Amino acid sequence: MLDELKSYKEKMQKTIDNLQENFQSIRAGRANPHVLDKIKVDYYGTPTPLQQVGNISVPEARIIVIQPWEKSMIKAIEKAINMSDVGINPTNDGQTIRLVFPELNEERRKDLAKQIKKYGEEAKVSVRNIRRDANDKIKKLEKAGDLTEDDVKDADKDIQKFTDEFIKKIDSMTDSKTKDIMTV
Repeated sequence: MLDELKSYKEKMQKTIDNLQENFQSIRAGRANPHVLDKIKVDYYGTPTPLQQVGNISVPEARIIVIQPWEKSMIKAIEKAINMSDVGINPTNDGQTIRLVFPELNEERRKDLAKQIKKYGEEAKVSVRNIRRDANDKIKKLEKAGDLTEDDVKDADKDIQKFTDEFIKKIDSMTDSKTKDIMTV
C-alpha cells in the first residue's frame, strides 16, 4: 500500500515540476531563454526544439540572441517565434535573430498575473484529481477485502496530507511568481 501512495505522491510532484516549467516560460521583463523552450521549428519537415537548431544566448538583460547553425533556418525560426505566444517580433541581420524584450507595462503585467493564476489553478485541479484517483483505489481495495477500516483511514489521512502539502506549494509558487511579475 505504501508503494501505491508513493506513486500518487510522485504524480503530485510531477504536477509541481510541470507548473515550474510553465512559470519559466512566462517572461518577467528580463530576457529568459526558457521562454523559448516550447517553440518548435520546422527543420526539414520535422518539428524540432529551437535549442537544437541554433545557439541561444542572453548578451544583455533584455535581449536574447539566436544564432542558427544553418543560415537557411533563419526564416523558419522567425516563423516559429511569430507563431508562438512569446509576443515579441524577432529581427534578423542575416546571421542572427534578436528578440528585444520591452519593459512590461501595467496592463501586460496584469495579463501575465492572470496567466500565472490560471496555471496555478490548473495545477491544483490536477493534484485534486490525483487525490480522487488515490481515494478511489483505496475504496476498491477495501471492497475487495485487501484493506482494513483502519488502513483505509490511515491512507486517507496520508493522501489528504500530501494533497494539502502540494496545494500549499502551488499557492506559494503562484504568489511568488505573481509578486515577481508585478514588481516594476
